Amino acid sequence: MKQDDDNAAPFRRGSPFERFFRQFGFEDMPNRRFGMPQAGPRTAAEGSGFFISADGYAVTNNHVVDNAKTVQVVTDDGRTLSAKVVGTDSNTDLALIKVDGNNFPFVNFADHEPRIGDWVVAVGNPFGLGGTVTAGVVSARGRDIGSGVSDFIQIDAPINRGNSGGPTFDIDGNVIGVNTAIYSPSGGSVGIGFDIPADTAKMVVAQLQRHGHVTRGWMGVRIQAVTSEIADSLGLKKVQGVIVDELQPGSPAAKAGIVAGDVITAVDGKDSRDLARRIGSTAPGTSVKLSVLHNGSDKTMSLTLGELPDQRQASTGTEEHENGTADGAPRLGLTLAPGSDIDGLGSQGVAVEAVDPDGPAAQHGIKEGDVILDVGGKAVSKPADVRRQLAELHKEGKHTALLRMKSDDGTKFIAVPLDHA
Repeated sequence: MKQDDDNAAPFRRGSPFERFFRQFGFEDMPNRRFGMPQAGPRTAAEGSGFFISADGYAVTNNHVVDNAKTVQVVTDDGRTLSAKVVGTDSNTDLALIKVDGNNFPFVNFADHEPRIGDWVVAVGNPFGLGGTVTAGVVSARGRDIGSGVSDFIQIDAPINRGNSGGPTFDIDGNVIGVNTAIYSPSGGSVGIGFDIPADTAKMVVAQLQRHGHVTRGWMGVRIQAVTSEIADSLGLKKVQGVIVDELQPGSPAAKAGIVAGDVITAVDGKDSRDLARRIGSTAPGTSVKLSVLHNGSDKTMSLTLGELPDQRQASTGTEEHENGTADGAPRLGLTLAPGSDIDGLGSQGVAVEAVDPDGPAAQHGIKEGDVILDVGGKAVSKPADVRRQLAELHKEGKHTALLRMKSDDGTKFIAVPLDHA
């Protein structure tokens, strides 16, 4: 699988993968600029993937197709086919692409979790060599490497740069995980690889196919695992569950009566130590039952999950830095974040996290760290406000958008052209 890309770095600034290791041989990643594409010659990135349906839907990693201008799929029989990105999810580093056609051979996700010691086979395109099969075992489960997935499958089947997005099979030929990352001081395989579990991939892919993006359940709590010291201070007989550090006002958890200091021991009768994953993989609007130690007493509380707010979801045509958005907003070449996410800004404005050096915004002096206060005379506080106002101006036939910007040298207005293509 190939993409023509203006950015060789696979992850945006602050990616959890950047913090944990240098992905698939990108030794210079700490010195690279993450975010929007950099100036310079175009590069071709390669990865792996697999068909999940006869009509051409295929799974790969988000970082394989991220910021791609075009995507091509090279099949085992040597055909080169054009593909479009249906949707991506940076949180799990998964992407769904589509190739026109029918009768493609496809594989199925496993309907059971693998066991430690189970034999597995990883398939992919390491170093661009072509279809390659390696064998090994599941060496660990539930690995947390600091990303949106907290239960990676660890395998020792050798995977290298180019294996990203490929499948790992069990001995029955079902996909138990999607090859995503390796731990490697040298850049090559040292026998520690990480797969996104099949159940996570199935949930994400189903939403990408249906909506083009992923929505996640939300309780509105900040939690930490109960340690032996915390358990001792609370008088717990055993170390279990998570303790609630903080609640967001008006959140589902707050409405259900949960307070800071409560210990959540189970979710729908299952261990709560992976609470974030369980809630995040559950659809908004779902009712869940929590077993809670509340004010020293065991209680069962029910709540209806909300939708995780202000998700910076990546899907074709829904991010501000894409070529237009689903609501008609023109492309400015910006990656944005709510001002509330940036220390010192409070709720005022929308922060510019990264700028495409070839985009209209960069050409008119907008730079990383600037804050958009108004668009067309209307105040904005989150990326969706910017997209909405740009779309309205575009719909009205305006050729420019007047932005009131706050930067290091003060507040000023900048007029940027709107793309009517």
